[in-house]
Amino acid sequence: MDKFNNRETIEKSSFLSTFIDQNDNGKKKLSIRAKRWIVIISIHLTFFLSFYIDIQMLEGTMNGSRFLGFHLIDVYVTMQVYLASYHMPINMVIGTVTIILVYLLIGGRTYCSWVCPYGLLSEIAEKINNILVKKKIIKKREFDNRVRHIFWLMFLVLSFTSGYLVFETFNVVGILSRFIAYGWSIALVWVLAVLLIEILYSRRAWCKYICPIGTTYGYIGVVSATRIQWNNNCDHCMVCHDVCFENHVLELTKAKYAKQVEEKGIKTAYIKSGDCTLCGRCIDVCHQDALKFDFRLKGLV
Repeated sequence: MDKFNNRETIEKSSFLSTFIDQNDNGKKKLSIRAKRWIVIISIHLTFFLSFYIDIQMLEGTMNGSRFLGFHLIDVYVTMQVYLASYHMPINMVIGTVTIILVYLLIGGRTYCSWVCPYGLLSEIAEKINNILVKKKIIKKREFDNRVRHIFWLMFLVLSFTSGYLVFETFNVVGILSRFIAYGWSIALVWVLAVLLIEILYSRRAWCKYICPIGTTYGYIGVVSATRIQWNNNCDHCMVCHDVCFENHVLELTKAKYAKQVEEKGIKTAYIKSGDCTLCGRCIDVCHQDALKFDFRLKGLV
């Protein structure tokens, strides 16, 4: 991407071009998106190798795993298990607390953009959806993303009332993770169906409106240490809004806030919403370098 000479919106950029970033001197490097993909692929390749050649490094799936012997348990899975069985093994407690501490440091919904395997497929589907919308083959459809909180509560209630992990029967993240680690399952048909919904009906529908896993990490993200930091180099071009599927978190970049920022003498501010996935796409496309990652506790390190 040549963000200093172009406005690198989803519509204007080819998908492959988003993996290379070009600075104002013309020097090319891997974009944040490329680095994210490398991290996600590396994590799940380790899951695969740990099972098939028994390297015992990262064993299990996204629901529950062991990293070098340390237990790691998904927070939402733990909540479902406790509500369904009224019991929580000590290993599950340790694994869940570990995960919470990690995401309090690196940012809650980094899980969605830097770890979740479905996120890669969803980004591809997002690009196809945008092409179809541009060609007027389908309509652009958006809904109130607060519906995710209803799904989050609903699946917990179902676990409590049924004694069964209802959500896990059609959790596309778990299905895809088990496929990567252990092999083919007919449940992959459901993953394909969700992808088709995102391609033909609504952009990033699973991640934005349904997935209670992302919602849980979003709650953690409200108080997490790692944030996107904005500065007043911003010219309010709104390109970052175009590439962000949770663009309500970028209110500060809107032109209507420019006067407020100037009057109050604000030079930097953090994106505070827990909905931010810290995917870095806004940073990749910002031609004013007005956005960056920042660790809020760096003064203590």
